[in-house]
Amino acid sequence: SLQYGIVLDAGSSHTAMFIYKWPADKENDTGVVSEHGMCDVEGPGISSYSSNPPAAGTSLEHCLNQALRDVPKEKHVGTPLYLGATAGMRLLNIADPQASGAVLRAVAATLKKYPFDFRGAKILSGEEEGVFGWVTANYLLENFIKRGWLGEWIQPQKKTLGAMDFGGASTQITFETRDTIENPRNEVVLKLYGQAYKVYTHSFLCYGRDQVLKRLLSKLLQTESYQETVSHPCWPLGYNKSLLLSSIYDSPCTEKERPSLALNTTITLVGTGNGNLCALHVSKLFDFTSCSFSHCSFDGVFQPKVSGNFIAFSAFFYTVDFIQTVMGRPVHLPSDLKDAAETICATSWSELLQKAPKLEKRLPDYCAVSTFVYLLTTKGYSFNNHSFPNIAFQKKAGETSIGWALGYMLNLTNMIPAEKTSSHKSMLYNYWVILILLFVVTTLTSLVTAICLLRHSKSSII
Repeated sequence: SLQYGIVLDAGSSHTAMFIYKWPADKENDTGVVSEHGMCDVEGPGISSYSSNPPAAGTSLEHCLNQALRDVPKEKHVGTPLYLGATAGMRLLNIADPQASGAVLRAVAATLKKYPFDFRGAKILSGEEEGVFGWVTANYLLENFIKRGWLGEWIQPQKKTLGAMDFGGASTQITFETRDTIENPRNEVVLKLYGQAYKVYTHSFLCYGRDQVLKRLLSKLLQTESYQETVSHPCWPLGYNKSLLLSSIYDSPCTEKERPSLALNTTITLVGTGNGNLCALHVSKLFDFTSCSFSHCSFDGVFQPKVSGNFIAFSAFFYTVDFIQTVMGRPVHLPSDLKDAAETICATSWSELLQKAPKLEKRLPDYCAVSTFVYLLTTKGYSFNNHSFPNIAFQKKAGETSIGWALGYMLNLTNMIPAEKTSSHKSMLYNYWVILILLFVVTTLTSLVTAICLLRHSKSSII
């Protein structure tokens, strides 16, 4: 007997639906929630439907119909359904609050048509996104609570993992720290299972993969004074593409750099595959100079020293996975990441296509994204030869995807209580007792039988 929950992760580039399950007799402080199924919504993120909000709702129907099949019919009415929108909708809300409101209303109207227990569609703050991702990772890895060998629920006294998320429009870093958090906006205190966790978190809007690439294009065009043809050092040699200015300056992340040229102007970019020049331009996306605190990551944002183990997911995972599987390069130290980025940048377009034809759409940008991940983790977050090996680049923990969605649902359904878990045993404890008693009885019976047989054989010899 299982219970279910559904979360729609409405990201900037696409929407994913996650279905979770857990034992129906699960008490609030016990049990493990796991992933039952997932579905990728076809098409772009809901923020791209600002000019046609009803289409945002319609885009979700295929996955919602899958949820009707994946969740048993008798459980539909009691299954909570949530939608959380992240940085894409945060940007739309900055650019056009009315449009973002219309998109959320259209999405909610579609979700209400389904028989699930719809509990709202909202835009998450960057800090919420970071903290819920941290909760998900540590919950799945049993750093808060785990089942003991006798079936009892115990707190394992393990250190928590830091979490790093790299989406389409923002990137987040969240980790537990004992240091003073000098900016109160970066401090979150969570009470989970009776234990307090002081967590540092920050979300960098406009530092997600897609927005970084737009900002990089804008910088390159500026450098070459918006000529008809502009060289792109991060694109591979042999790759050229013509772009409308409107495709670069349609975001709040680039609008301050918008030129006076008409936005329907076409500019052709020509890949030159120059790794050093690419790194120089990508580094200009960060401000490493201004800081009013004792220590900053970049853009004047306070950050304590990174400590402990970290898990890096979303585009962090996909970037490092590309380096390891397609390029055949290990990533253990910062120098490995730097060397791999330079190798990608130096690889021609025809060679890249030969290595990974199925990734054609994203292939041109791996040089820039790999370089960005290297600079973000080392110069930005200050990971070094000692701390960088403590980062695990993962997509899942067990069979469950790592991201903010599970932590969000656990929080809203109160499945991680603030109070300490009771010392009772779980249902499995009874089975353990029976098994132990059976083992003892069997062992004693075997011993008695062996002694009797031994005595019988001795008496027969006499």
